[in-house]
Amino acid sequence: MADTNFDVIVIGAGPGGYVAAIRAAQLGLKTACVESRETLGGTCLNVGCIPSKALLHASELFEEANHGVLAKWGVKTSGVELDLGAMHASRQEAIKGLTGGIEFLFKKNKVTWLKGHAKFTGADTIDVAGASYTAKNFIIATGSSVTPLPGVEIDQERIVDSTGALELGEVPEHLVVIGGGVIGLELGSVWRRLGAQVTVVEFLDQILPGMDGDVRKEANKIFKKQGFAYRLGTKVTKAAKNGAGVTLTVEPAKGGAAETIEASHVLVSIGRRPNTEGLNLEAAGVKVNNRGQIEVDHDFRTGVSGIYAIGDVTPGPMLAHKAEDEGIACAEVIAGQIGIVNHDVIPSVVYTMPEIAGVGLTEEDAKAKYGEVKVGKFPMLGNSRAKTNREPDGFVKVIADAKSDRVLGVWMIASVAGTMIGQAAQAMEFGATSEDIAYTCHAHPTHSEALKEAAMAVNGKPIHV
Repeated sequence: MADTNFDVIVIGAGPGGYVAAIRAAQLGLKTACVESRETLGGTCLNVGCIPSKALLHASELFEEANHGVLAKWGVKTSGVELDLGAMHASRQEAIKGLTGGIEFLFKKNKVTWLKGHAKFTGADTIDVAGASYTAKNFIIATGSSVTPLPGVEIDQERIVDSTGALELGEVPEHLVVIGGGVIGLELGSVWRRLGAQVTVVEFLDQILPGMDGDVRKEANKIFKKQGFAYRLGTKVTKAAKNGAGVTLTVEPAKGGAAETIEASHVLVSIGRRPNTEGLNLEAAGVKVNNRGQIEVDHDFRTGVSGIYAIGDVTPGPMLAHKAEDEGIACAEVIAGQIGIVNHDVIPSVVYTMPEIAGVGLTEEDAKAKYGEVKVGKFPMLGNSRAKTNREPDGFVKVIADAKSDRVLGVWMIASVAGTMIGQAAQAMEFGATSEDIAYTCHAHPTHSEALKEAAMAVNGKPIHV
């Protein structure tokens, strides 16, 4: 007879859920994980982070080969063709390998996979596919899904969300991206590289809301130079299919006359919302706020004893690595250990080319919170490795408290910013000052030297600019 009683049941097998389940099992807790998909890994591995990065990489290679970029390096190409089917197959191969790897890790760590949707029937009981399971502790890690836009009905053919944008069987003639955030810019980059005309419609007056002001302005210039068209300060009120395309009705965000935009395809990318519906949280006594999120304390506890929540269903940035760290910490708390996540040091990355990354406070937020700050900036044009690689776009920016010199935030645009930001996050985790980074020896020639120089620039003493 199958086990129906556990120490911990994790609901959701995305980055937060599967990591929480594995760590709980490693700590000696009898653990199960509920997942309704046919494969583990949640949105991130199946239709999010991983497949989008596969297409970003493949499309970047195609653009380099097809647009004469390689010729600058003495590598001449001719007759370059796009095999979109093979590109999609490579994406699927990456998904299969990684999701299969999680299934292996579940077996290795003796985590039971309960297949189906979970629904609370009490504070210590859930129903999964008609079977009842009890646990001393539950971790809700059901992630998030695409936020719908009123007046725009997604059909995953002409009008798609981020999942549909990964599956397009043809290169759009004109792709309109609704939303100038991370996901929209990444997927817009994929299809622009493969030949699509891309227009970004953003409600605000600038792309990448929430990021540092200098980064937003510079990114705007870079993407425009790459061929993106913008309609900023604009809202979409309607989208109507017209046979071979879509007619969008737009108007100024601050009010004004409506007009139309013709597109072959539309990508709706205005954000994500927590997946808390359908869990029957009321039966367990768990409440959600007005945004559908589950409020938790420092140890991820909800208002109900024995029920915890992590990741996208809780307030804060919806990032896979945040969910992973919370999953580990939550499992450790349940096991009687001290689980800690420093939510002030959560890096974020946009995987375009160049990449955009940041950790900590923006300059605007740092000034509002601490008053006087010192800022150091260093252009990638002055970095020897970036210059040699013909990757001159972008900069690194270090924001420090004027009194203590403690680093409050680091923001950057560079070809490998997603990798570089790790050093900044670790430095901030240890309470580093800009001087600490400036006097740390960095290997030469590397892109990371730009971070050292930006830290030196905080006190007005960079070398190579």
